Amino acid sequence: MTRSLLEKIGVALYGPRWQADLARDLGVAPRSVQRWLTGDRGVPDLRQELIELINQRSTELHHLITELKS
Repeated sequence: MTRSLLEKIGVALYGPRWQADLARDLGVAPRSVQRWLTGDRGVPDLRQELIELINQRSTELHHLITELKS
């Protein structure tokens, strides 16, 4: 996974101040996310975790759409 893709996902899930929120939901220190972004550390394989977070957010948004329509 690239740093660019991680950033796109983070912004899509949490907005422009996404790093601490993503770290919390992944169970890692915010500094770890910062190191991944600066290239000090390689981005680990987070595909499954990120897919789960995206699916959760999608479900939450779908429920809100349903509420708005009713």
